[in-house]
Amino acid sequence: MTRPDLPSRPHTGRWFEELEPGTVVQHAIRRTLTESDNVSFTSMTMNPAWLHLDFDYAENETEFGRPLVNSMLTIAVVIGISVHETTLGTTVANLGFKEIVFPAPVFHGDTIRVESEVVAARASRSRPAQGIVTFEHRGFNQRGELVCRAVRDALMHRRPEPAG
Repeated sequence: MTRPDLPSRPHTGRWFEELEPGTVVQHAIRRTLTESDNVSFTSMTMNPAWLHLDFDYAENETEFGRPLVNSMLTIAVVIGISVHETTLGTTVANLGFKEIVFPAPVFHGDTIRVESEVVAARASRSRPAQGIVTFEHRGFNQRGELVCRAVRDALMHRRPEPAG
């Protein structure tokens, strides 16, 4: 019998029981962030910051000399890259972020790779078929510089019981 609380689609994410503290996933997918990505995302999210959209301003009035990729795009890509191998089809909900930091800037043309570490996991006290996992996601550019670190909690499904 199918559990009604589980998705009926195939999954590539890991069940709660597979997410033991200390587990580190080096994600296979990488993503180069383009000028088009940055301008589209920044405009779509109503962020008028010159730092992301005005090349003249960025070149002549900032220490960076060129536009920065919007940090909200950076975090979205870092978390998005992690989904396939951690939570796709096995998560109930993202519960929130404890910390997000951007220790180095991201520029057009930077390629982001991600690793995710399980830093904590516990059974849910109120939902016996689920557990809470704390992930630390780390995004690096093509030079190996840490550009984003995010700590978040996710409510995860436990492995379903075998049918029969």
